[in-house]
Amino acid sequence: MADFKYDIVQHLGVISENTKGWTKELNLISWNGAKPKYDLRDWAPNHEKMGKGITLNNEEFEALKDLINKL
Repeated sequence: MADFKYDIVQHLGVISENTKGWTKELNLISWNGAKPKYDLRDWAPNHEKMGKGITLNNEEFEALKDLINKL
């Protein structure tokens, strides 16, 4: 697997926490120095490990917000 870098530019919030202390978080993350994107995934305590997640650009995030607001 190729090396990658990430920088949590802004922690937006925790959605849930499991019994092992992992949290599902929404953050703005810069992947490999690129423009930050919205990122939703599970994180181990202290962000030393991450689970699979989804990354959305601004337009995708706005579309998701609109969908959720229509529910």
